[in-house]
Amino acid sequence: MSIDNYVKIFKALGEPSRLRMLKLLSIRPMYVCELEKVLQMSQPRISQHLRVMKHAGLVKERKEAQRTFYALRIDYLDEQFKELLEFFHADLESLPLFTEECQRFKELEEDCGVAQCKEGKIEAENFKQEA
Repeated sequence: MSIDNYVKIFKALGEPSRLRMLKLLSIRPMYVCELEKVLQMSQPRISQHLRVMKHAGLVKERKEAQRTFYALRIDYLDEQFKELLEFFHADLESLPLFTEECQRFKELEEDCGVAQCKEGKIEAENFKQEA
């Protein structure tokens, strides 16, 4: 999974109304009109939230004439969180996207400016200017 996908998922999860919708959808799939009634929100607002969650892959939709039915993709969420945990447990060297960061991370111990900063010998502002 790419970092961009994690960003989409966390953006979708980072809004209280969307979390409330996802909880309801975890109970059972629902029509937009049902979400309106339970959440006391307007249809355009619910649709906007559902669009963000669909873009993140968290929900799927099914059209039925003029109505739209939404369901939580719980298996997808399980898979993504499993991959996220694997990402955090992985060695930095094993992550191709972190090649440059890995090299700089290894050089930290030899960097005099970082050493002085860690010892409190230079102020953080001075440290930023030297970088």
